[in-house]
Amino acid sequence: MSLLARIESYMPELLELLEACVNMDSPSKSKSHNDRMADWFTAAAHKLLDANVLRLAHEEAGDRLLIEVGQGTKRILLVGHYDTVWPAGEAAQRPFAIRDGRAYGPGVYDMKCGVLQAMYAMKALQDSGAWPADTRVSLFLNSDEEIGSPTSRGLIEQLARESSAALVLEPPMAPMGALKTARKGSGRYKLEVRGISAHAGVAPDRGVSAIQELALQIQRLHAMSDPAVGTNVNVGLIRGGIGTNVVADYAEAEIDVRVPSAAEAERVHAELMALKAHHPQAQIAISGRMMRPPMERTPASARLFELAQRIAAEELGLSLTEMATGGVSDGNFTAASGIPTLDGLGASGDFAHAPGEYVTVADIPARTLLLARLIEVI
Repeated sequence: MSLLARIESYMPELLELLEACVNMDSPSKSKSHNDRMADWFTAAAHKLLDANVLRLAHEEAGDRLLIEVGQGTKRILLVGHYDTVWPAGEAAQRPFAIRDGRAYGPGVYDMKCGVLQAMYAMKALQDSGAWPADTRVSLFLNSDEEIGSPTSRGLIEQLARESSAALVLEPPMAPMGALKTARKGSGRYKLEVRGISAHAGVAPDRGVSAIQELALQIQRLHAMSDPAVGTNVNVGLIRGGIGTNVVADYAEAEIDVRVPSAAEAERVHAELMALKAHHPQAQIAISGRMMRPPMERTPASARLFELAQRIAAEELGLSLTEMATGGVSDGNFTAASGIPTLDGLGASGDFAHAPGEYVTVADIPARTLLLARLIEVI
């Protein structure tokens, strides 16, 4: 039996498990829901694999899982997450369903199907006796990826430094199924402005408008963008004032930063920290930092993609392409740790973070085989 035929034989069971986990809510900020999800994936790993499952507990975030398969000295790191952007109760409102060859449900595309594909890729290698003797695979399942991996980043970076390559189970680029060899870095900042309040009708000259100062600063912030190199600075939220007849003494803005390189991250951060007030009596304060470093395309990651491209062409008859994206993932951390990283190896489909998210069922065996063969030959 070929490896692809073996994976195809797993499909009824895989879809049953996919239905079960998609119908379990796992919002990032709910420890109770994510601990229940960790229980479920622990049981699934023991059912499917000859594996050691280490539960990495946390007092506030959901427990993380490290699923270890193989005894070799060469470690390949698989990175996934089982938290979703959806609130508790979402699964009951739109439970898992398959219609016209597409599997729907909260988190099915981002990224519960991708996690199961990883488990079945390893299962296929174990069941067929094709597991590479020199290879140990560490599947790390994060519980807070959708909110920036605040409790998991250090674990991911430590595992990356101990690994020879990282394969990230985020979905590929829709709708073409391209893998991701570069991601922008992301930052979050907050600008606070303090002015002087006054009656807008009786004594406006006594006031210094924090809102006016903020408006001027917003122009300066957006001017930091550099479309030619792919840097974008966006003010996404603003707040300020207490009434239309009051000169506002306080206003604030929340800022999203996306940069393609470490050099651009340093440039934008320095410019943000150097901001000065326009009005001599206004005061400004900026806080925040880069949350995820850029995942820059390197010669080593390019070779990893070329390997995946060759497997897809020779064994699946697929023309695999690569892309860069402005979205971020835990692959940003593995790449910045200095190891070759290939992202987008999860389930093909579309509409991540939207009610219509789906996975293309017919593509699951091929995507699973691609991952299995990468594990085998890296």
